[in-house]
Amino acid sequence: MQIYNTLSKKKEIFQPINPPVVTMYMCGPTVYNYFHIGNARSFIMADIVRRYLEFKGYQLKFVMNLTDIDDNIIKKSIEENKSTKELAEFYSNMFFEDLKNLKIKKADFYPKATDHVQEMIEVIKKLEEKGFVYVVDETVFYKVNNFENYGRLSGKNLKDLESGVRVEINEDKTNPLDFVLWKKAKENEPSWDSPWGKGRPGWHIECSAMSTKLLGESIDIHAGGIDLIFPHHENEIAQSEACFEKKFVKYWMHFGFLNFQNEKMSKSLGNFFTARDVLKRYNAEVIRLFFSQTYYGGPLNFSDELLESAKKGYEKILNLAIKIESELKIQNKSNVIPDFNLQKYYDDFSSVMDDDFNTPQAIAIIFNCIHDANKIIAGNQNIDVAFYVDLKKFLQVTAGGVLGLIHFDELMGNAKVSLENDLIQLLIKLRNSLKIEKNFLLADKIREDLNQLGIKLEDSKTGTTYKIK
Repeated sequence: MQIYNTLSKKKEIFQPINPPVVTMYMCGPTVYNYFHIGNARSFIMADIVRRYLEFKGYQLKFVMNLTDIDDNIIKKSIEENKSTKELAEFYSNMFFEDLKNLKIKKADFYPKATDHVQEMIEVIKKLEEKGFVYVVDETVFYKVNNFENYGRLSGKNLKDLESGVRVEINEDKTNPLDFVLWKKAKENEPSWDSPWGKGRPGWHIECSAMSTKLLGESIDIHAGGIDLIFPHHENEIAQSEACFEKKFVKYWMHFGFLNFQNEKMSKSLGNFFTARDVLKRYNAEVIRLFFSQTYYGGPLNFSDELLESAKKGYEKILNLAIKIESELKIQNKSNVIPDFNLQKYYDDFSSVMDDDFNTPQAIAIIFNCIHDANKIIAGNQNIDVAFYVDLKKFLQVTAGGVLGLIHFDELMGNAKVSLENDLIQLLIKLRNSLKIEKNFLLADKIREDLNQLGIKLEDSKTGTTYKIK
């Protein structure tokens, strides 16, 4: 199994530090607003990585942090006349609600920055003892020049770096690239006691302290959006490796931008759609399929046309799932057991996912299986139930368990879906009876009326099936 490592700029054989345990840390949201659909891409792709590693038999310890104190939260709390705690708690709850609706598995831990301030202070104290910081008027800065490998993750040369988009410009800094570890308290802002005076932690120190507390001083996988490579992840490496004198992360994974009209989707540009707004128009499975059809590290354009295409693809999976469930209810036993080598699809699926989580190829293999299975179903009468049992298991494991594209328990556990299927089958039987009686006018009307409702009947030599359009 290979993973592309941002640090080495190449694919590497995946060898966890302490197998079968895999430690994985994912940069979560700053909870001052609903997260947008671009953030959702990172969260969903990290979820698929986590699910596939579990499919491979690894024991995941998965952590996603919540930044619940920073300048944006303070600004928003003033605008809404709420305390920072009230604001952060509200948007944290909305974050968890949206994750659930996107069918993202729960992390093992969701550490909040404000619960781990003491751990952050301890890391800063160690860095101070080792000569990596300086203090100006109760604000603590990290000296990037003192860290030998600064810039290795982002591929930037320290001498060539200048104060950029996400690097704070501050006259108190010795070097414009030095970054804040501890901020001096401002009037009426949340603050904590520290050896340097009352204040609050900087953004970068949060992840170093929380990942160390929950996963240890060295972790297997650290994931996040590609925009976090510099300066956030670069600074995490500088802090953690200077403090603990160990390699901080073995494999760095980064998820590509979601673009809108060929421009990066972001809150700062105002060209974003919240995940919950998109969920009002498309279900989670369609959104997950849309993201899975593109390599996780590359850019992806957001458009209704692409989502509609993903919706049609999802309907192919859904229609076969409904057919499988209806056949399993019948429990037909016969001598017709098609020669259908499902193991080949399992092997192909594992092979492409082992190659740096190649979800586009994995999707193609699932659709090949669906296409081939539908041909067998259309060409055979009275297929033994064992065929459908095996087919269901394949979809459950691959399209369901790994990619989160189909949920059989919801499909038939939902009384409404089950009732709809039974009613459609009843209408199909009625139509067949009408055709036998040569009442073609009424039979055609049933077909046309169902078509108007988005249900397409398909007649073949072996009988009539339906698809949801």
